[in-house]
Amino acid sequence: MFKFLVSVLLVGILAQSSSAFAAYAMALGYTPKYPPGFTHFDYVNPDAPKQGQITFPALGSFDKLNPFTLKGSVVSGMGQGGNGFVFTQFSLIFESLMTQSEDEPFSAYGLLAEDMDLAPDQLSVTFRLNPAARFSNGDPVTAEDVKYSFRTLTGKSTSPVFRSYWADVKNVVVVNRLTVRFEFSKKNSELHMIIGQLPVFSPKWGQGKPFDKVALEQPIGSGPYTVEKFDFGKYVTYKRNPAYWATNLPSRRGLFNFDRVSFRYYKDDFTRLEAFKAGEFDVNIENNVRNWVRGYNGKRFSSGELVKHEFPRSNVTGLQGYVFNLRRPIFQDVRVRKAIGLALDFEWLNRQLYYGRLKRSDSYFTNSELAAKGLPDAEELKILMPLKDKLRPEVFGPAPVPPSTAAPGSLRENLKKARDLLAQAGWTYRDGALRNAQGNIFSFDFMIVQQSSERVIAPFARNLEKLGIRMNYRMIDAALAQKRINDFDFDMVTQIKGGSSSPGNELYDDFGSHSAGESGSENYGGIADPAIDALIDRVVKSSSRTDLINASRALDRVLLHGFYCVPNYYIEKNFVAHRNTLGYPPVPPHQYAPQVWALTMWWTK
Repeated sequence: MFKFLVSVLLVGILAQSSSAFAAYAMALGYTPKYPPGFTHFDYVNPDAPKQGQITFPALGSFDKLNPFTLKGSVVSGMGQGGNGFVFTQFSLIFESLMTQSEDEPFSAYGLLAEDMDLAPDQLSVTFRLNPAARFSNGDPVTAEDVKYSFRTLTGKSTSPVFRSYWADVKNVVVVNRLTVRFEFSKKNSELHMIIGQLPVFSPKWGQGKPFDKVALEQPIGSGPYTVEKFDFGKYVTYKRNPAYWATNLPSRRGLFNFDRVSFRYYKDDFTRLEAFKAGEFDVNIENNVRNWVRGYNGKRFSSGELVKHEFPRSNVTGLQGYVFNLRRPIFQDVRVRKAIGLALDFEWLNRQLYYGRLKRSDSYFTNSELAAKGLPDAEELKILMPLKDKLRPEVFGPAPVPPSTAAPGSLRENLKKARDLLAQAGWTYRDGALRNAQGNIFSFDFMIVQQSSERVIAPFARNLEKLGIRMNYRMIDAALAQKRINDFDFDMVTQIKGGSSSPGNELYDDFGSHSAGESGSENYGGIADPAIDALIDRVVKSSSRTDLINASRALDRVLLHGFYCVPNYYIEKNFVAHRNTLGYPPVPPHQYAPQVWALTMWWTK
């Protein structure tokens, strides 16, 4: 989930501080659950012991400690997400002005900032910093540090995701040593919230070097840990900062309970699983159903040293899919994209490879109220009708659902439909292959990053071959694959878009026309559609939760009708195996990822 903050400051019902500042928390359309003076979040154990250590696995390798720059592979533990953003909620090093609660729709509470004030015209927001906040080197966190962090992250030396996310921030003003004001170029219903996600770090980190050259220097953040030691490609260990300033802060109590946190690196899923069974690390999150059913056994499981749990998965799952690179002429026709999608036999994959444990992804907001379903209702139509001239007529019909081979359907019927679509697009089978009018063969490459993907891609390739389409696939080194993705140097690749219950500015980076040409953006497919841009604007400018839901459904509907990817699937449960010496709260929070939950809320018994 990219954005974890929310959209409207409820000035009339939030607690007033003794200063001129209005709010200790922000929420969307409701009073924050936790009152002024709350001591901890309900989903944590406030008395969890601060002791012991925990080791997690990581895949691949790393060559830098700086999570904000585009080049290279960053070490685990910095809070990096798949979209290039840095999530301070689970960063061991960096913190932000505000932090989210995990048991409310969308509420944010002070962390580095004690309180905040949204201007009446909504064109600026002011934060007052907690005077106790300290960086790991002992320096106080000041408004100048906040300004420096913003200027650095929105400069040319970092990932473009930051510039896109905060594009409407026109100025940062240091009011005094502990007060900073962000000024906006236009009204944006969520901007005062998402600027609260700004990771703050010291200007002394890598001082004297261009920021994009800062790679191996010890990061200077305000978080609970510092980097203790590391070995490239093998491991990293973080050590608790004994002088951590926020241990007893209400929004931090019961969190980050281990004295040391380590990540050990493995080359692939098989090696990782065998290492877990050998006792090399403490927690393993399993995403492969076959492994979960057949691989978690042995003497350590029999003795009870290692245990298995299936935890509920209640959060938005987003969309995993095989993304078409529309920068390639071969994928420009929507009929071609739709035809290729018909060749994926989900039911066969689920039955033969995944023990029937998967569900098909059917939306960019799968498993949420934001997903488009059936015909557009009256509220959706109000949003879509002004764009009628820019939309295909079918958008006003039922939302697309992924093709099925379950009876009365069949793969044969789906492939017949695919052949008809391809023929309409000018592709016919002759001379042993699918060809266009110029005689060019329909052939493209699928870039695989994980070896375990081959067993899923191979049946898909065989089905495409029945259409005369040649899909070549091969494994690519993770570092090289990331570089090629950043440069959009691929035909098709798997992309996992994490879901958000409150989508907003990150959509510009995911689907906006501007990001289609921005190296390193999340717009893998190269989507550049004025109608989609307009719908993103509508989502971002939503003034209520109801408006946000309707705008998100309209956007989802248009994206689905574009057939920009072949939707994959998700698992309804989170599969977690761990050492029996670990303790955790009885129920996970509503919005959680299992490794983040273990990292931030578990403890050593």
